[in-house]
Amino acid sequence: MLLERIYDHDLAQASYFVGCQAKGEAVVVDARRDIGEYLDLAQEHGMQIVAVTETHIHADYLSGTRELAAATGAQVYVSGEGGDDWQYGFDASRLFDGDAISIGNITIAARHTPGHTPEHLSFLITDGAFSDAPGYLLSGDFVFAGDLGRPDLLDEAAGGVDTRFAGARQVYASLRQVFLTLPDYVQVYPGHGSGSACGKALGALPATTVGYERLNAWWAPYVRDGDEQGFVDQLLNGQPDAHAYFARMKRQNKEGPAVLGAMPPLKQLANDSVARSLDAGEAVFVDSRPHTDVHNGTVAGSLNIPGPAKAATYGAWAYDPETDGQPLVLLAPDQMTAQQMRNHLVRVGIDRFAGFTTHLAGLPTTKPATIAPAALDTSDIKLLLDVRNKTEHADGHIPGSHQLSAGRVLWHLDQLPADGTIVTYCQSGVRNSVAASALRRKGYHVVELAGSYAGWSEWNDGRQ
Repeated sequence: MLLERIYDHDLAQASYFVGCQAKGEAVVVDARRDIGEYLDLAQEHGMQIVAVTETHIHADYLSGTRELAAATGAQVYVSGEGGDDWQYGFDASRLFDGDAISIGNITIAARHTPGHTPEHLSFLITDGAFSDAPGYLLSGDFVFAGDLGRPDLLDEAAGGVDTRFAGARQVYASLRQVFLTLPDYVQVYPGHGSGSACGKALGALPATTVGYERLNAWWAPYVRDGDEQGFVDQLLNGQPDAHAYFARMKRQNKEGPAVLGAMPPLKQLANDSVARSLDAGEAVFVDSRPHTDVHNGTVAGSLNIPGPAKAATYGAWAYDPETDGQPLVLLAPDQMTAQQMRNHLVRVGIDRFAGFTTHLAGLPTTKPATIAPAALDTSDIKLLLDVRNKTEHADGHIPGSHQLSAGRVLWHLDQLPADGTIVTYCQSGVRNSVAASALRRKGYHVVELAGSYAGWSEWNDGRQ
């Protein structure tokens, strides 16, 4: 049996390639939308991808299940659990608790593990050439290394009302009825790692075991002692802000993401044509450089989406393809980097690109406004905006600041003043630059705090 983990460090997301060498067939679980890596794996191992499936309706990225099936002719399998409100809206074979996908001697059995979402499945894998019992669990967003999938996202991202409490109790039941009934040696491969917003304390390890979690996870004593209410309270406490784009991902993944097909190479554009498109409002310029470079000069009205490493994360905060219809012009040093940027952005449903340019010469440029920490007390500020997570704000913030995380700010403009100066900060300046550029593009007068909270803290400590 072949079991490969394909990890996206941008979104802290894992997908899995499960293959039978004897039969030359493979199944992909939780594919992302840029599918080249799965096709390369299949070619490398001389396998055909015959089935694609996913653990649940994802909220943090746009599923590549349909994309990969269209490219390979593979059969699509999705959960049929969760009730009428959580049925997928596209053609696929439905999997229910106990159903299985088989390739050669390998059996991939679905177990219904609701809580993070009502329809959630985990997959128990048995390598029949080696054992009659399952040895691996693809746990999706049910069990992570050291943590559990948050049950409040339906409230945060899908318009639910207090569904988190029932979800937390379902997680508790899923642990007791499924996870803890497995032998300690079963290896657990989760759908996310450290940095994901799908939990509050995810570990960085790529895998764990049932036995290790049974002994060491924070939730183990609550389940062992039968303390359901204590478990619910602890699971729901301190969850990070859910990014606003999650609502769009949830809806599109349920309906069925559009299939892109083979994407042609990005065109390199002449800057005189870029300038005309920007002047006519027919394109959006994306400055992919670090914020320290952007502060020395960037295209007026541009979005700062540092990349390509975190382009999906930051792009989904700064650009909403449902309301921003203009295609993107990417600033990148070369075509390969530009196409890496595109690959990351399509993972969150940002699909329209005019092309790329390698320099700013000939384009209208400006320097984003900044303010030193020492000048805060004497400046005319309408709002001091902390764009870090609520948990970071609770741990310490600049007095008088209002918290609204960078991943939510564009969708909560009602919390901002219609005129006057907004001073923004994060921890180091990266997230702040992304959010500030998005707000400027919406017409707000935004000034970034130089050094952000770290800089302010150093200055504040020095004057005490």
